[in-house]
Amino acid sequence: MEGISKILVSEDEIKEICARLGRQISEDYRDKKLFLVSVLKGAVVFMADLMRNITCDCEIDFMAVSSYSGTKTTGVVKFRKDLDINPEGCDILLVEDILDSGITLSYLKNMLLQRNAASIKVCAFLDKPANRQADISADYVGKVIPDEFVVGYGLDYEEKYRNLPFVGVLSPEVYADKQERS
Repeated sequence: MEGISKILVSEDEIKEICARLGRQISEDYRDKKLFLVSVLKGAVVFMADLMRNITCDCEIDFMAVSSYSGTKTTGVVKFRKDLDINPEGCDILLVEDILDSGITLSYLKNMLLQRNAASIKVCAFLDKPANRQADISADYVGKVIPDEFVVGYGLDYEEKYRNLPFVGVLSPEVYADKQERS
């Protein structure tokens, strides 16, 4: 595929990750009221596959927030869509495509704690600890990855590449020109 320097997580590995996490989450939330919250837009593909592997009862909702512009975090969280239901008393699992700087997830977790959720945990498909700026970690991790700019399986660069069935490393040539101009 043009613009991709290598495949980092294959389709088969994605299926294995979703099955493993689904089993673990199903066991941990067996007797709880599981409420999956996908962080849009990137996590929607992962959450769809993940919830098909969860065997306990669950509800879903979506939030749209971001602290990124292009390939860099702005450090400021922009809130675009809130939950449709009141999270008070719910056992919330924040489902994220990638835990990178941690700014967005830290903001969301604190906000939901203020709304009296019964519990809040984080499930990240990918974890990139090299760039962490906030004191947060995932309770469930699909795969820890190196400090490379990745796209595919919901992850994007300027809204492109989300539909790839794998996670690939974006060639620096794709975004280098734009970084030099900014």
